[in-house]
Amino acid sequence: MASRVRAQAAEEQSGTIDLTPMLDVVFIMLIFFIVTASFVKEAGIQVVKPQAVTAEKVPNAKILIAVSNNNEIWIDKNRIDKRAIKANIERLLVENPKGAVVVQADLDSNAETVAMVLDAARDAGAAAIKLSSEIM
Repeated sequence: MASRVRAQAAEEQSGTIDLTPMLDVVFIMLIFFIVTASFVKEAGIQVVKPQAVTAEKVPNAKILIAVSNNNEIWIDKNRIDKRAIKANIERLLVENPKGAVVVQADLDSNAETVAMVLDAARDAGAAAIKLSSEIM
């Protein structure tokens, strides 16, 4: 009788699957994907971009700066004072040194404001500075 109980217990144990190693692997993969994922950053406002016949995609567009139709400057969903543009770009470049700076200027924005943003990005040491447009 005791051997029969042991045989049933051994049979029950061999029929179960231990899910702990699989859950460990799933959590490790989840952590890996979270760490390696690149998140899309937004400038903070929607702008009406000018149209262009020639345009190219920027693969490392990590620093987005928007210039609104009333010449407000937005970086990371925050309105930035004109005097603080360079400091904010420098801070973002420290976080992502290979990131390209993309300026999204509204059609009705002032060219002087856009030029000031482009100059501040160049002075901050940005390697790639692009002006965003819509493809025709």
